[in-house]
Formats: sequence, structure tokens, C-alpha cells
Amino acid sequence: MDRTRIPSLNWLRVFEAAARTESFARAAAELNMSPPAVSQQVKALESHLGMALFTRQPHAVRLTEAGRAYLPSVQMSLVSLETSTAGLFGRAREERLYVQAVHIFAQGVLAPLFTDFTARHPDIALHLTTGNAVEDFTHAFSDLKIIFGAPSAFGRAHDRLIGELLYPVATPEIAARIKAPADLLAHPLLEVATHRAGWPHVFESLRLLGAGARVVMVDSTVMAAALAGHGAGIALARAPASDPIVRAQGLVPCLPGVAVPGLEYYHLIYPDPGTLRRPARAFRSWLMERMAEMELPSAQG
Repeated sequence: MDRTRIPSLNWLRVFEAAARTESFARAAAELNMSPPAVSQQVKALESHLGMALFTRQPHAVRLTEAGRAYLPSVQMSLVSLETSTAGLFGRAREERLYVQAVHIFAQGVLAPLFTDFTARHPDIALHLTTGNAVEDFTHAFSDLKIIFGAPSAFGRAHDRLIGELLYPVATPEIAARIKAPADLLAHPLLEVATHRAGWPHVFESLRLLGAGARVVMVDSTVMAAALAGHGAGIALARAPASDPIVRAQGLVPCLPGVAVPGLEYYHLIYPDPGTLRRPARAFRSWLMERMAEMELPSAQG
């Protein structure tokens, strides 16, 4: 078989849905197909390419390295075809929009607002994915990205969204023992390695010497909150994005009324305002409106 020939469009549609949902069953439900039919379409594409795109597991599928490399090009091609078709022959019933966001923002800010966007724009199918590492954002296709920190590495244009306020949180039992900032040092302090603003920044703002502090490094605020919820130490809340995970873990402020402004902001990233598709423009306008309504709690120290 000539493997340079462009694969069947239907194979590509099925591959994209299965890759995005990480499930042949969920892809089948989305595409009004049966799971065996999805599996057959994927096998046909893999046979055409001469390479496996998924590893099969009992209740899920995972992309292989080849599959991960192929997915962004497939998504970009499908979006381009959809946009061209809608522009030439009338708007499609539903336009897809791909948004990728850092996990804590997606969970803490976008998830509570998700139904508001879909209610306002029922003709846009919003596909939201998450990431944490830089590589997650540089090797994946999306119309829009929401990142935390320096935006210049991710796109030519960006909008500042919101910042953050830091304050220590712990289980109610541990928080009850914290009467003054110096009492924090008697407990393990959970620190997120990727953030510029962490415990040293909080210590400086509170005029507290952190010498002798027992610091436990973790890779995300979600993990820090989970550990704090099990009594492993004191985490830093990052309001407002961390509010749901703080509540879910049963954490409370250690020093009520004390909050320190962070050093960085969340940004909405895109290639160029002039090249944004209609769904992306609608999402950008909606998000900027909602972020303007979201006020950070007052910073105190």
C-alpha cells in the first residue's frame, strides 16, 4: 500500500475523537458509532500508516509516541477543513474549539464557568484539555492556551487574565496551632517547584526568617493540597484558582486575614488576533468579560 496517500477522512475523525477522549467507547458515543466500529477504523488507519497509534488497556487507550506526534496535525487539519467549509457553504451546526489550560486554572476557574460559556454559545463545541509542563503546551495543538507565568514563550499575542493571592492552609487541627507566622516553621511546608512565588516570597512579605524550615517539594498545587489534606504539612493556597481544591480537601487558612500577592499572572495565549477563528474570538471575549468580574480577595499581611 502507498503510505504517502492521505488517509481516509473518516479514519482521521475517529482517531481524533479516540485520542481526545482516551476511550473507544466514548469516541463511539460522540460519533454515533459502535465501539467495535471505532476500533476497526483505528486499526485501518494504523495499518495504512504502518505504525501503532494507541496502546490498548482494559478500559482506556493511550496514545503511543507516534500517536502523540500525529494528533496535533490531525486536529489542525480537521479544524481548518471545518472552518473552510463553514465559510464557503454556510456555518456548520457546531464548530469545535480547542482550549488548553494549566490544570489548576481549568479545574478552579474554567470548570465552574463551563456551562455559562456553553449556554451562551450552544453552537460551539468546547474541547478543554489540561497540562502543567512547558512541553505539554509546546507540543499540542489548540486554538487558545491559558498558561501561568511568562507568556512570550508560547505565542505572539496574549491577554493578562488574573493574578493570585497566596495564604497558608492546612487541616483544621494543624491550622488551630498556628497563632503567629513563626508557628508555620514547626510544620513541613509544601512547596511547588515550578512557581516563582512560594514560601520564600511569603516569608519575605511576613518579615519572617525561614531558616530551618522543613520544605517538601511537589510538582503542583493540586498535589500540595492533597498532601495537606492528609495532614502531611502546610500548603499555599493560590486564590482564586485553588479555591475548589482547597475546599475539597477540607483545608482552612492558618492565619485568617493574611494573604500575599503573587508575582505572576495567568495569560490567554494565541498566535495573532487577526487569525483567530470565530469560536476562538467568542471564547476570548467571554473569558475577558468573566475575568474582569473576578476580583481577588484583599491582600493583607
